[in-house]
Amino acid sequence: MKPRISVFVATSLDGYIARPDGGVEWLDVPPPSPTEDYGFQGFFETVDTLVMGRHTFEKVLSFDPWPYARKPVIVLSRRVVEIPAHLQHCVTASSENPAELASRLWVEGRRHLYVDGGITIQGFLAAGLVDELTITRIPILLGGGVPLFGALLQDVPLTLQFSRSFANGLVQTRYRVSLR
Repeated sequence: MKPRISVFVATSLDGYIARPDGGVEWLDVPPPSPTEDYGFQGFFETVDTLVMGRHTFEKVLSFDPWPYARKPVIVLSRRVVEIPAHLQHCVTASSENPAELASRLWVEGRRHLYVDGGITIQGFLAAGLVDELTITRIPILLGGGVPLFGALLQDVPLTLQFSRSFANGLVQTRYRVSLR
């Protein structure tokens, strides 16, 4: 058994989640709606644990305030991760592979994981662990950067759950991974 594993991510129209230097300021082009969170809060309330890569964690550390409140966060990295003292109550680090981590978290009673960060998402996809992908496309072409998807050893068939567009040009699509 394993927890349900979901991805909820924004990309440029050409499939990048960050600029080559890790910059994500383009996520606010066009400016975000003050009344629309694109379904994130409803999704986030269903999640009991967030798993992210070290680069994503380091980027999120620059946000003020910390956006995940007291939700447990696990940072995947093969290197030592410096966790600030004010987050040590909710953030831990792990060097486990995706399958090991998912199994351990299931035993600990975790039932819905939110996976974030390019390399981390790619690792969970390659391991056949992702159940659903919610991708919000921002109407901008970056021409290069950190791709959401990398090389795969096999095709990952997807089934469309829904697609919706927003007045500011964002398009959000949710897919269920069809086969494992």
